[in-house]
Amino acid sequence: MSDEKKVIAENKKSAPEKNLNTNFNNNTDAKSFDFRKKKDFTGKRKFPERPKEEFEQRILDVARVTRVMKGGKRMSFRVCLVIGDKKGRVAVALGKGADVTLAVNKAVNKAKKNVIQVPIVNDTIPHVVLTKFGSAKILLKPAAQGRGVISGGVVRVILDLAGVNNITSKILGTNNKVNNAKCTILALKSLKTGGFVKKDNKNIDKKIETTVLKEDLKK
Repeated sequence: MSDEKKVIAENKKSAPEKNLNTNFNNNTDAKSFDFRKKKDFTGKRKFPERPKEEFEQRILDVARVTRVMKGGKRMSFRVCLVIGDKKGRVAVALGKGADVTLAVNKAVNKAKKNVIQVPIVNDTIPHVVLTKFGSAKILLKPAAQGRGVISGGVVRVILDLAGVNNITSKILGTNNKVNNAKCTILALKSLKTGGFVKKDNKNIDKKIETTVLKEDLKK
């Protein structure tokens, strides 16, 4: 065993030493090379900043729908979404596609073509509005400063993206999200600014009283 150890030791001595500088260029030395010479090195990867999008988008409803074809049923997705810049511009649109992402892209492109401008006075709407779309009824009322957005469901999301900070709303009709979204857009579209608003408010108040009475009688 001792003879074998001696042979191994002799082989190690006779083996040529490995050149440690093979990974460096001929002009540089291993001792003179310093990895800390880079001034821009901070320890984190720098990614290019993404450009800010013009509109924020939120999905209101996603549904799986089917279409009966000759060979059977064809599955697809329907997306209802709202876009807005929180500065008075808002829009709602529907999109269908084989995938949810395709449906969202279609809906965004449609919504950008149908953007409406909401008149905002002191962070609220100028007057009371009661609108009807199909079986959906939406009531919007202006509120004082600091009141906040008192609404629920789809209406709240649309008002947030429209940039209305103080408002009171009520859903009087159906709970269908798509119809309520379209009805809210119609209500915001029908807002007026000018001296004739007070006359319209008297008529709206009468309508509100009759609709609320009808809803109470149904219950």
